[in-house]
Amino acid sequence: MDKSNDQMKGMLFIVFATIGFSFMSFFVKLSGDLPTMQKAFFRNAFALIIAIMTLFSGKQKFVIKKEYGADILFRCLFGTTGLIANFYAIDRLILADANMLNKLSPFFAILVSIPLLKERPSKTDIIATIIAFTGALLILRPTPGNMELVPALIGLYGGFGAGTAYAFVRKATGKGASTPVIVICFSLFSCMLTLPFMIMNYKPMSNMQLLMLIAAGLSATVGQFSITTAYKYAPAKKLSVFDYLQVIFAALWGILFLHEIPTLLSIIGYVVIIGVAVIRWHMTLKGLDKSATRS
Repeated sequence: MDKSNDQMKGMLFIVFATIGFSFMSFFVKLSGDLPTMQKAFFRNAFALIIAIMTLFSGKQKFVIKKEYGADILFRCLFGTTGLIANFYAIDRLILADANMLNKLSPFFAILVSIPLLKERPSKTDIIATIIAFTGALLILRPTPGNMELVPALIGLYGGFGAGTAYAFVRKATGKGASTPVIVICFSLFSCMLTLPFMIMNYKPMSNMQLLMLIAAGLSATVGQFSITTAYKYAPAKKLSVFDYLQVIFAALWGILFLHEIPTLLSIIGYVVIIGVAVIRWHMTLKGLDKSATRS
């Protein structure tokens, strides 16, 4: 019963995360022609302030134990570089494409979890990953005349960075790291990394642009706390399919407010990736249920 409750909590938090992150990308897009590093800094600065307030309001101590210190460091490194890549792609691709490439993160998490968490992927996982990256090719469209290929490839790295970061989150929380500590470390690391670049290329912002970045930071904080908590309650293989709701939300915001219409190839790519994610998730849970029944 406890495991079932934990899984339901994980699902609930992952849905909250998708809503938060979809609004984050939407507000980042609305902030206009600002340097990527400037957007990334402000996004994480607001998240850092809220994370610190959350830590102290709960009367928790900021403690990083050596058992999971390295895990948090790598979560920060891959998470920050993945975030920067994602923001770069958001500025140069339609919202749905950028989010879809970022949502390849669960498949990257499967690959990374092999050496990192010693989790052996099933045949279903392997086949699903191959099909998912085939769907990604439809979004990337690697042809000489495609001017969006470079930002799409950078967006693909954003998915890799996110997937690797979530694997390290899973490893760190498994060793006792708390959600506020992980979020504070990530936000502080991101601010320190992006600050020098922002200072060198700072561009004055209008009140509306600042408001959009504040909204992006608040939305990202909701997503960040939610997804960190979700992976604390359940493994990625149980939650990954719900993460794709972000693409649906992002596509909806893009169509309704930005008048962005995905290409036919991109739509086919979405269907392939989300479809294989749903099938994989269903088969994985079915297999888990069978094993639980036998035991």
